Amino acid sequence: MTSTTPVTAGKKWGTLVISCLAMLLLALDMTVLHMATPRLVEDMTPSATQLLWILDAYGFALAGLLITFGNIGDRIGRKKLLLIGTVAFGAASAVTAYAPTPELLIAARALLGVAGATIMPSTLSIIRNVFTDPKERTSAVGIWSSVSALGFAIGPVAGGALLAHFWWGSVFLINVPITIALVIGGALVLPESRNPRPGRLDIVSVPLSIVGVISIVYAIKVAAHDGIADPAVWISAALGLIAFVVFVRRQTKLSEPLIDVRLFKVRAFSGAVGANVAIIFGMLSISVAFAQYFQLVRGWSPLIAGLAGLPGGIGAAIAGGFAGALVMALGRAKMVALGLALTSIGFFLYGLIDVDTSYGFMLIPMAIAGLGMGFTFAVTNDTIIASVPRERAGAASAISETATEVGGALGIAILGSILGGLYTGNLIIPSGVPADAATVAGESLGGAVHVASLLPTSIGAQLLEAAQRTYVDSMHSTLMVGGITMIVLALACLWALRGTPKEIPEVILDDTGHVEQPVH
Repeated sequence: MTSTTPVTAGKKWGTLVISCLAMLLLALDMTVLHMATPRLVEDMTPSATQLLWILDAYGFALAGLLITFGNIGDRIGRKKLLLIGTVAFGAASAVTAYAPTPELLIAARALLGVAGATIMPSTLSIIRNVFTDPKERTSAVGIWSSVSALGFAIGPVAGGALLAHFWWGSVFLINVPITIALVIGGALVLPESRNPRPGRLDIVSVPLSIVGVISIVYAIKVAAHDGIADPAVWISAALGLIAFVVFVRRQTKLSEPLIDVRLFKVRAFSGAVGANVAIIFGMLSISVAFAQYFQLVRGWSPLIAGLAGLPGGIGAAIAGGFAGALVMALGRAKMVALGLALTSIGFFLYGLIDVDTSYGFMLIPMAIAGLGMGFTFAVTNDTIIASVPRERAGAASAISETATEVGGALGIAILGSILGGLYTGNLIIPSGVPADAATVAGESLGGAVHVASLLPTSIGAQLLEAAQRTYVDSMHSTLMVGGITMIVLALACLWALRGTPKEIPEVILDDTGHVEQPVH
């Protein structure tokens, strides 16, 4: 590590505050748009294709560029990259808020994703380089993970509160004051760090990594929206697979690879990456299911729905804060397995929620699943960055965040598709509902709620009741699948992470730039 200023105890924790604030910014931005979508559609009237790109442009740019920018940060300096990205994020947020056309909005969302890809790996790699003591580092990463989880939960609340008084673009303007505070605080507090032996950035590996990640994520999203039979799914998946195969083969032949693929032979590293995919898989699938349940089954406003989901995020934040201490008592493998097991229990208890279940009961699975996700996420992120040399912290952080993006896309695609398929296949349309209305109602619960409001009162009430009941029954089956999946993944992670030390020793590079002390 090279640093422009000595890292005092005060600067250490000040660095953690800045890194957490940056992660809070990104977590908020990932959730607020979904709250603003109905108002956005009403004001801007984008086509169905344009709306999909408005929603997905951010994620595609972010996922595709994480690995590249993680490596760039290792080379030019993580502080420098973070500050540049933060300025770009603030500017893109302002453009997004006032975008006059769907086309400009899509472009602004893509720019937000590019800027986010510079910030996300930088925060974790800066923490890795500042907190060199294993116990301190584990605690710091746990706090960072807590703030991330809390941001996901606060996003819908903040979005709902703003949308109650302002236009849809206001949800993006909250980024501007945060970015200003980040730039000022970061410039004053953050120490600079970079790889002292960076080597050159392989210009062939960069587009291969971008094409590979974006193609796979695109295939997953198309499969979730249009079904697995869509030709675009198979074409995109094949392109992504080919790009990944060529990418991996190239990395094994480079003296300075974009990703040292040999790291995946380290069980601590590969097991933690797999657990990251698993936990975000569960987190986002629950979020998608209950966003509709709260608003379309219970009839709650976006603000009330956001507040209703807040306890889960608070539980995850609390768990992340305690994870560092518990790791020293239980060990990493048991902590991750415990987290995934608690998440599975939350899934099974969520499966007991009915159309009129009291909110008090809902708090139980929220708290249990939240604790499980917080435990897992904190330990896996710390294990990933501790399993690699500090010089490559940016690249390792990028792998962690890319796994998170892919896991989220898989969760929405797989469990979202199961939920949608069960709803469509099991909905029985009451007699008297016109054919065109029945078609819309059969596509989604939101469509059923809309057409039910346009039908005569008695017929509309029957359709609404049938749709809500079918959705809840479908949600039960989907959550059971998710719960079983979490149990299987808990057992897999318990095996993969066995033998990983509670305190991971410093991993260093030898004279050739290879890992000298791998973690087994």
